Amino acid sequence: MFARSATISFLSLVITALSLPAFAAERYFSTQATHAIIIDDTSGVILYEKNAFESIPPASMSKLMTLAVVFDALKEGRVTLDTEFYVSTEAWQLGGSKMFVLVDTTIPLRELLKGIIVASGNDACLVVAQNLTAPLVGRIENESQLADPAEFVSLMNRKARALGLVQSSFANPTGLPDPGQRMSMRDLALLAQHIIHTYPEYYSLFQLPEFTWSNITQQNRNPLIAGFDGAEGLKTGHTEEAGYGVVGAASVNGQRRIVVLAGLPTMNERAREANRMMGLAFSEFDTRTFFASGDIVGEAEVFMGEKAAVPLRLSNNVAYTMHRRKLAGARATLVYTGPLKAPLQANQQVALLRIDLPGEEAQEYPLFTAERVPGIGLFGKLAQGARALLTPPSAADIE
Repeated sequence: MFARSATISFLSLVITALSLPAFAAERYFSTQATHAIIIDDTSGVILYEKNAFESIPPASMSKLMTLAVVFDALKEGRVTLDTEFYVSTEAWQLGGSKMFVLVDTTIPLRELLKGIIVASGNDACLVVAQNLTAPLVGRIENESQLADPAEFVSLMNRKARALGLVQSSFANPTGLPDPGQRMSMRDLALLAQHIIHTYPEYYSLFQLPEFTWSNITQQNRNPLIAGFDGAEGLKTGHTEEAGYGVVGAASVNGQRRIVVLAGLPTMNERAREANRMMGLAFSEFDTRTFFASGDIVGEAEVFMGEKAAVPLRLSNNVAYTMHRRKLAGARATLVYTGPLKAPLQANQQVALLRIDLPGEEAQEYPLFTAERVPGIGLFGKLAQGARALLTPPSAADIE
């Protein structure tokens, strides 16, 4: 018995992508953003990253967590889109980006969500935070009945822990500068995925091109909405400390990519880089299908069997999402110790499929016999032995 291997050709079959580590895509492109990440939404594969696991000030991109907490309340039935939220003096006076809420009025939650998503309203975030955890939510008539925003922030941090956002912490619902307000690009990408897949009924709000409140119309601040075909959202951010950032998602030909950037110097650079990086997310990377579960990928030699070889079947999908240049250099090899000795049962693991990709650690997948191969029996063994004795060696066997 001896080890055998054989290089096999890849097949064009449809399969599910595998989650593998990112590789050095910066060999092919880079970004002036100080922090960045590109992920494939379906597989969760990190396609590109630059300082993506470092906690930094997220500015208004952290409003995605504010929204996630509100979406939870909607999903649980604690409030509805028509629930009226009371506007405090503090919310009305709050600086930064605004929805332009009016003090001592009530606003349906539906409109507040638009004000947070489209206009990045700090005032709308505070209205939500003061109302959602109040005992009389939906029936508040004065400021004394409002909750402390710290209760809402506690929900934000609790949800971050539940989602495994280990590089995130929250000190306010707005994203205004605070030493306790930190997120990484990876955490923002994970949060974006959570919102997309957990609250699909609200996801279309992120695509609204504009929003009007208090007779003031504001355009969606996300530069991808107007600039990239297939853009779906999600959120921008800016403070002097954080620079300009964006969490973007887009779908093209059934594939969704999520791009998160931070630390850009100007609004124009954010727009240019967001569109450029989202374009690269689709043009430079692909999901390549090599083999599907159940595919026959080759055969192994059999000794003393009714058949000389047995077909080998995969029980896993084998596909990768990564840079196109890496996919082009992929190689598949069958590895087994053989010839295999009969009898063999169907679905018996007897070999491995090894996938080699440039610069990546080899991945191995178990291979199983696709059919039963009985032994040849006593008389068959005698006949085979006689044939071996009477068959002269070939020239290739003689040194």
